[in-house]
Amino acid sequence: MAKSVLNRAPLWTRICAIAGCVLMFASGGTLVAGQSLLSKYTGDITNDALLDTGAAKAGKKDIKGPLTILLVGIDPRKATTPPLSDSILIAHIPKDMSTAYLFSIPRDLYVEIAADEKSGLRAHSNKINSAMALGSQVDGKIDVVNGFQVLAKTVTNYTGIKDFDAAAIINFGGFKKIVEALGGVSMTIDMDVKSEHLTPEGTQRPRLRSCPISGNCAHPYTGPQAYYKKSTKPVRLQPWQALDYVRQRYEFKGGPPMTDYDRQRHQQQFIKAMAKEALSKDVMTDVGKMTKILDAAGESLTFAGGGNGPIEWAVALKGVNVDDMVTVKLPGGGKFVPGSNKYLGEEFVPADLAQEFFDAVKADRVAAFLLDHPTLVNKDS
Repeated sequence: MAKSVLNRAPLWTRICAIAGCVLMFASGGTLVAGQSLLSKYTGDITNDALLDTGAAKAGKKDIKGPLTILLVGIDPRKATTPPLSDSILIAHIPKDMSTAYLFSIPRDLYVEIAADEKSGLRAHSNKINSAMALGSQVDGKIDVVNGFQVLAKTVTNYTGIKDFDAAAIINFGGFKKIVEALGGVSMTIDMDVKSEHLTPEGTQRPRLRSCPISGNCAHPYTGPQAYYKKSTKPVRLQPWQALDYVRQRYEFKGGPPMTDYDRQRHQQQFIKAMAKEALSKDVMTDVGKMTKILDAAGESLTFAGGGNGPIEWAVALKGVNVDDMVTVKLPGGGKFVPGSNKYLGEEFVPADLAQEFFDAVKADRVAAFLLDHPTLVNKDS
């Protein structure tokens, strides 16, 4: 049963649970014994204060579907710098808890940012990735928890999805160490992509010394670029390649059109690929590797489970298989000031389709909705 629990738990709980399972198998112990060995790690990453409403205020309760989980990736900046939520993903698990649906909220989605008394933030329209940064600025200090709460409220106000049952913040600085501990991942590259940031050797591309005559400094780098060629089957990516690939959102000259929506898809694919990697035989039987993964997880993850810890979530979601996870693409495009070319951010197009999908999440009828709208399902699902 222990192996089943791990193979079918969500990624962030598996990272915490895998080493305990390995040690349990080696010692012939029980799942409970394996859990006790993990207390150091799960305690370090758990902070239920992220969930300011709903499940957190209701106290500890049974983990039963339907469930909705908010996942936020922040960039690895200084502790004194407000965090930007570069990736916002939502996982919906239906009542029967047999699968999971993963979809993204564009980082540049133009929304009304929720007001917040603690940070003195007034409601206003802006890109959604600013919500966490603005909400985290409290009395001259950085309060990441409050920033997350403002972002969660903003997401709720926009989508109508209330009371997240669990939440997680992923700091990409520490996340990189997890991928390094895994030794990379295998992914199918679904389109030709050139790196805006790194050279073919994985080093930082030089910055332009000045803007071109055109004044367009949206792409401030120069020199050779790392290149990820479209493949028909999984290819092995080194840690730096995998993380670089899922960062890209700009097309290159002569290449296919590319937007942030492609980046969202690649991030969803990466989550699935990383989960499979973490549960592979080579990782499951390598205690040293698992220790490195758990150490990295302690640096990169903050988890809120509404009173339940990561292990309890892993056990409750034992029926969710990563291979059955469905990734969803919600189409969109640029939003501009009416009558001008001034870019405000992104919007879902058509807007009513996205709202119908959010309504389906709230009503726990995502499967039926996707049967009627099959083009919203990513090909890898």
